Amino acid sequence: MATTTGTPGAHTAVAGSLRLPGIVLGVGLGGFVDGILLHQILRWHHMLSSTDHDHIGVKYYDPESVSGLEMNTVWDGIFHAVCWIAALVGLAVLYSRVTHDRRAVWASRVLWGWVLAGWGLFNLAEGLLDHQALGIHHVRPGSHQAWWDAAFLVLGGLLLAGGHLLRRSGRPFGPEAPRGAGRTGGRA
Repeated sequence: MATTTGTPGAHTAVAGSLRLPGIVLGVGLGGFVDGILLHQILRWHHMLSSTDHDHIGVKYYDPESVSGLEMNTVWDGIFHAVCWIAALVGLAVLYSRVTHDRRAVWASRVLWGWVLAGWGLFNLAEGLLDHQALGIHHVRPGSHQAWWDAAFLVLGGLLLAGGHLLRRSGRPFGPEAPRGAGRTGGRA
């Protein structure tokens, strides 16, 4: 692993922006939180658990029946595979862009701000597409599902805003950083 050597300009930690890898990594990790917490641990929904009321005519797979749970589990698995690919792509792009002082990048508020923003974008996209437009599942189906779906979107907005604030509070490093800037943050 490359590290800083203490030579002039050695604070250059990023060969490019942290925006893309942070957002893609955040989308993957946010999807994992959704899938593991809401689909598996709480069992509030699966990918096709509301298709009896969807907007596109997908066959209903009752998650309370064995065959319905099997089909929902397959689609949950496809969802997790997409999240895994997003996380791997985010890590690969991050690795390709960070050439020096990788520890400073991992401790950077900028990276984690972009990751939070990516998680927020995941919530907003997934909430608007799957919960609202397609209606294939809801955060927690039932009499209060509109409130749960709205809370999911609000959480997405808060994560996006929080990620932006965290990223903006980081100290610059990298090729565009002023000399003498800290190595614990970085605007990218």
